[in-house]
Amino acid sequence: MQDVYLQIIEKKKVKRKSFSVLIDPDKVDEKSIDKIVSLSLDAGVDYFFVGGSLVVINAIDECIRQIKQRCGIPVVLFPGAPSQVSRHADALLFLSLISGRNPELLIGQHVISAPAIKSYGIEVIPTGYIVVDGGAPTSVSYISNTAPIPSDKNDIAMCTAMAGEMLGLKLIYMDAGSGAKRPVSKEMIEKVSASIQAPLIVGGGIKDAQKAVENCHAGADIVVVGNAIEKEASLIKDISAGIHSCNAAHAQAIES
Repeated sequence: MQDVYLQIIEKKKVKRKSFSVLIDPDKVDEKSIDKIVSLSLDAGVDYFFVGGSLVVINAIDECIRQIKQRCGIPVVLFPGAPSQVSRHADALLFLSLISGRNPELLIGQHVISAPAIKSYGIEVIPTGYIVVDGGAPTSVSYISNTAPIPSDKNDIAMCTAMAGEMLGLKLIYMDAGSGAKRPVSKEMIEKVSASIQAPLIVGGGIKDAQKAVENCHAGADIVVVGNAIEKEASLIKDISAGIHSCNAAHAQAIES
């Protein structure tokens, strides 16, 4: 399989937007995984992100194996802790929480997990992780012991993303958190996207295709949805169709 990061870069070059379904191993079983994968294949989902803020059940390996037995969609680890690593994944978002000031999540936990990751031989993608206030306390803010960037502080988000890119991080991921009351704003996405060359991932609080499409138009390269799909898996079809309609519209504009 082609490197996941190279795929993302090549898609960004041609302004092709992608949709990732986020799966929390704590919240799925074999039956629900089968349903999500089936819907994702039919809808043309681009990636699966696997992980969560807690993951109290040691089920990451089995979750990934079940996904990969059913499809060839790339599986990317989105870890909330050093223990959330699996040799069965295609790639790992090596997250540095650049919106916070907790040294453990800037470099400390990375030191702990580095030997295992290296031994697994999976693709590692250095990623600047920016948590944005979604209007409600989230697991990631509590577990990380950091304050999110206020939702109206677009300049802070922009400068944080710029600094992350200057430090060599290859992706920037803005997240309002699972169960957010409000997603990352269009204005913040626009400001961050215009200030960096790195691909931009946006997730948290996205509950319908309309917001997913808005994020794409604002500059998101990958839109991630998890919590809403946990509640209603059929949203996969609508959200994927919306995101990929942006690609069709762009291709048509080029041809004309």
